[in-house]
Parts: sequence; C-alpha cells; structure tokens
Amino acid sequence: MRTPKLILTAVVLVYLIGTCKQSPVTNTLERSTPEQQGVSSQGILDFLDAVAGSPHEFHSFMFLRHGRVIAEGWWDPYKPDLKHTLYSTSKSFTATAVGFAVTEKKLTVTDKVISFFPDELPDTVPDFLADMTVRDLLTMTAGQDPDPTFGVTLNDSNWVRSFLALPVVHDPGTKFLYNTLATYMLSAIVQKVTSEKIIDYLTPRLFQPLGIEGMDWETDPMGINTGGWGLRLKTEDMARFGQFFLQKGQWNGKQVLPEEWIRDATTAWIEQAPDAPQSKKDSSDWMQGYCYQMWRCRNNAFRGDGAYGQFIIVMPDEDAVIAITSETGDMQGEINLVWQHLLPAMQKDKLAENEQVSAKLSQRLSSLVLAPPQKTDDPAKAGVISGKTFVMDENSKRIESMSFHFMGNMCHLNLKKNNNTFNLAFGAGEWEKGETTKTGPNLVSTERVNFLGDFPVKVAGSYLWKDDNTLELILRYIESPHTETITCKFDGKKVEADIRASNNRGRGEVMMGEMSDK
Repeated sequence: MRTPKLILTAVVLVYLIGTCKQSPVTNTLERSTPEQQGVSSQGILDFLDAVAGSPHEFHSFMFLRHGRVIAEGWWDPYKPDLKHTLYSTSKSFTATAVGFAVTEKKLTVTDKVISFFPDELPDTVPDFLADMTVRDLLTMTAGQDPDPTFGVTLNDSNWVRSFLALPVVHDPGTKFLYNTLATYMLSAIVQKVTSEKIIDYLTPRLFQPLGIEGMDWETDPMGINTGGWGLRLKTEDMARFGQFFLQKGQWNGKQVLPEEWIRDATTAWIEQAPDAPQSKKDSSDWMQGYCYQMWRCRNNAFRGDGAYGQFIIVMPDEDAVIAITSETGDMQGEINLVWQHLLPAMQKDKLAENEQVSAKLSQRLSSLVLAPPQKTDDPAKAGVISGKTFVMDENSKRIESMSFHFMGNMCHLNLKKNNNTFNLAFGAGEWEKGETTKTGPNLVSTERVNFLGDFPVKVAGSYLWKDDNTLELILRYIESPHTETITCKFDGKKVEADIRASNNRGRGEVMMGEMSDK
C-alpha cells in the first residue's frame, strides 16, 4: 500500500510532466475592452461606419493596444481561421529573415550582392552592380530602373541570373525605386547562406516563438521563396508580427531578435520622392521614408504594406498595432480611415466603461458581413438550361465548356478548362462555402511561380438572376483579396459569358457558347 507521501510525490510528478508538455509561456494574445486600454468604443464604431460607407472592401480588422486585442472582426465569408494573401507585406518577413541571418553572422548588410552568386554573374560585372549591397536591396535602392519584376518572372526560370544581368543605371543606395525582384534576391541570399527556404528558416526563429502556424509561401521555379510576395498568414498572425516589432524584438519576455535590428529595420533610410512638394509629403503615407522592406507612416508610425490594402500598422507613440486585410483600389484612402477615426480614439489613460456602446460594438464586430446578392426565384430559363452543356468558342481563358445544374437553393457550375473540370457551388441569398483546385485571380498570376500551400483553395459562392435570361455567379476566393464574377446571358441555345476579376479594374473577357445536343 502506497503512503500518503508517495501519493503526493506522484501527483506532483504527474503535474510537472503535464506542465512540461505545454508551452512554458502562453502564446495566446490577451483580450481586453477598448476602454480598459484607453480607447473609445465609439471611436471604433465610427471607424466601422466609415468603412461601411467607403469604397474599400474590408475582409478583416484587428486592433491591439498595450499588447491586448481590443477589437477584431471578419466580414463574412472571411473567417479568423483562414489565411489571407499578404502580397507585399511578405517583404517585411523577408527582411526579418535577413535580420536573423545577420544576427547569426551568416551575412552582413554591407556584403556585396555579387559575392553570393559567383556562378550567376554576367561575363563583365559593371561597377554599379559590383557596388550593390544587401542594404541596397533592403532599402529599394538597388539602382535598377524600371522595376524588372514582371518581365523577369514572366519570361525566365533563373531569376537570380536575370536580376544580375540587368542594367544598374543609378549608383546603388542613392535613388529609391520599388523593386520587388530586389526583395526576391534577399530571399535567394538567405537561402544561399542557410541552405533553407526562408519560410523554413523563419519557422523555428520567428513563427514558432510567436505562435504562428499553417503559413505557406510561393516559390520560384528554382525552389526559392518569392520573397516580395506570396506569403499567406491569418490576420492574428499579422497582428502578432506587428506587436513583435512594437516590442522591439521581444516576445514572452525573450529577446527573439536584437533591438538594434528592429531599430534599423524601422528607420527611414531613403526618401521616396525628395523633390515632391511638402503638401504632397504631408498628405501621403508613401512619402515618409522607406526602411528595411517597411514604410514609414505619418504620425510617427511604420507599416508592412501589401497590394489592395493588406496592412500591419505599428504606432509606437500610441503603443498600438492595427492589422487589416482587404481589397481596395485606394490604399491611401484606407489608411486615412485609421488616422481619422482610430488614432483620435486612443487616449493616455483608461476610460470609463459605457456598457451600451460596448455592447453595440461587440454586436457590430460579430455581425460583419459582405452580403451575398439578395435571393431571387429561379426563372423558367433555369429549368431549360439545367443539366445542359454549353460549348464555348476559343478564348484566352481556355474555357472549353460550361454546364449549369439547379437544385433547391443551389446552382452548380461545371466549368471545363484546360481539360480539367471544376465543380463550383453557389447559394441563393447566401454564401455557399466550398473548395476548388481552380486558381483564382492574382496580381502575379502570370509569373512563373509555384503556388504552394493548401489545395484545393477555399471559396464562397452566391448567385442571382438579374432578369429572366441573365445569371450572375459570384465566387469569392476567401484566402485572397479577390473575387470572380461570371455573368451569363442566355438567348435560345446560345450563351454570352462575361468573366471579370475584381482586381482587373472592371475589365473582363466576353466569350460565346452554344448548347450541345449531347
């Protein structure tokens, strides 16, 4: 028979073993009320009202003050557990990989770019190319003009060799030019000195310490992460990254990355437009200076910044971080909403709680939605075309045929493209969630990249009949900023299909088809 002392010892051991299996410090971001952290709930409501009345399509929003989440929301069908394409916000993570490599003495920012790729150099190395350093890549001062990114990535498989073969027309370090291929070169350099893709290199150093999981990153044809774009993370992961920089490289009491690197990475190294009038500089968050793959902002802030409005905004003076995913054609207008509503909502001290306003904010944040089209009854035409296949004329999208199947409140579109058939589901008056292996709209869809990650991709579809002969199908790619709209006009046995991507500024492609007798 065991003695009480032995039993107590066993219990303690079981507790200790169980504790050791857990993370010694929780990686959960604490939640708090806005007022407890000195922020007006009404100010956040005003921000949400302004978003609703703006042309900007928000997908998610997270607001941290004093290290605590005080407001967060996702516009349905976007969800907290979904990743989102970051576009150029990826650049800030690439620069952070460089920071870890510098810390581990695998390279320095003054190293010459050509030193890493002796086998990829042109026969004659011009002086400007020979002078180009890692810091020049970090600060977008590589000296090339124009930006070579799209030309190289569309036509070549060896992007490193192509970059080094390009003319360098300015003395590196002297002139700013946004150059996404320069960021790719940083990724290639880190992979060269670590023998790891930057997503793998960052995993134990950044992602795991910050509690970031499930990320993926596109690669070039040579297996190098694209660097300047292609990273997908959840909104909370973006907020964690911003908080990490706000805390000067600390996380859970540990200095994960030296404070010196954080300081250098968020310092303005170059002016984007030194000759611009002061009035222009005062109104633009793109003319406050460029850091290491980050932008300085007005109000003494800095940010990671991606196409169509993917933002990680860090405000040291206010001890605040704001993460946003969205699709907008006016990124300055989107940031202006932050300065107009959220910045003045922050006060130095705690505020008195207002239960009525707090409840209204909570209800608003939990009910955000990008509303699907209003439900319409299926006209007689739906019964005529249901189950029929329309063979499409030759078109640049290589769509061979389309068939429609109506059942209850659902429309299934079978779309045959490049000898692959994709089944897409659309709800009437609601978003029908699904998956597809059909790649969606993407700013860099023409580049020769390998889209890694979770496939099939997640989508949400909804449909309506605009009139008795016009069917509109809306397909949201809910791990990206973009949406595809297919408008089909039926006339007897013929169909005219207009396919438009939301990131293509309203331009689409109209194709004709005819009902098959089979």
